[in-house]
Amino acid sequence: MTAHQESAPRPPHQVLDGTDIARVITRIAHEIVERAKGAEDVVLLGIHTRGVHLARRLHARLAQITDQDIPLGTLDITMYRDDLRLKPARALEHTEMPPGGIDGRLVVLVDDVLFSGRTIRAALDALNDIGRPRAVQLAVLVDRGHRELPIRADYVGKNLPTSLREAVQVRLSDRDGVDAVLVGDRDFAARSSQALAAQAATESHLPE
Repeated sequence: MTAHQESAPRPPHQVLDGTDIARVITRIAHEIVERAKGAEDVVLLGIHTRGVHLARRLHARLAQITDQDIPLGTLDITMYRDDLRLKPARALEHTEMPPGGIDGRLVVLVDDVLFSGRTIRAALDALNDIGRPRAVQLAVLVDRGHRELPIRADYVGKNLPTSLREAVQVRLSDRDGVDAVLVGDRDFAARSSQALAAQAATESHLPE
């Protein structure tokens, strides 16, 4: 095997499919009901972007389990990120609180991947400007480790040990057309994204 072959980035492999993700959401919904003793004061807040889609699915599953319409909202953390000055400007998303607000409620934040913990820290800062919940819990589809802040998830779909050179990709049918969780080399993901961007740019300049 040549040195080039050894260093070549590996394509992603699938670790969860649509059936797995549906099963995970069902399990987390049951865990929330058990820990909250019925979920009467639970509010779900999905963190943009894929956390919002997961929160909607969790909301639907909780409705089936409890026969209740659990309040559901969305949270944009863009302006609370600690890397705001280090990365290109991001488009602002929409923060939407349920009609009853979050004061005195048990807020369950929903996100796709828990990594360094900085996204959740930003979400907590955003919540602090919105209201004062009784408690805040965190539900994630994947916990990949490598925490940089003392933050942990209360509900985890899958603990997925990874190296820092790997990238975790969550794909949801609501946004991506398919349900899957993929793990692959970060370099491969970056090169694939660059190739797709270059292809799109080329196609946009082709004569019709």
